[in-house]
Amino acid sequence: MLSHNMDYFRQKPLELAKTTIRLDHGYHPETIQATLEQVYPGIMSKIQFEVAAKLSKPQKAAQGRTGFVPIAVRWVIERSNRWVERCKNLVKNFEWTLEHARTKLNLCFIRLMVKRLATYSSSQSSKPQYRQDGSGV
Repeated sequence: MLSHNMDYFRQKPLELAKTTIRLDHGYHPETIQATLEQVYPGIMSKIQFEVAAKLSKPQKAAQGRTGFVPIAVRWVIERSNRWVERCKNLVKNFEWTLEHARTKLNLCFIRLMVKRLATYSSSQSSKPQYRQDGSGV
């Protein structure tokens, strides 16, 4: 995916902070770095890799945890994926183009935000309204 978006990194000024790409232990930063440098040799001056910390069994035991322990950043992504799975038209991807698939994802998240705003707005309207002088409406 990064190799398809190299124009962004080529145009990105060196004065800006490096883009951090977070990886878990299923990826190998050295391999990814070598592949990206073949496509764009100056890429590592604009990006950096950060491998998420993996807790050992003794560290988990010290925290009183067992099994899968979610990493905060990764948990946000997995939660977002779960929200997308709730959109029935995205359960199976029948889209012919990437643009159509991206549009459906955008519609899914718009739907999610509208539902949240509606819930927030209805919870606010049930509360008593007060004037600036403190008396009820």
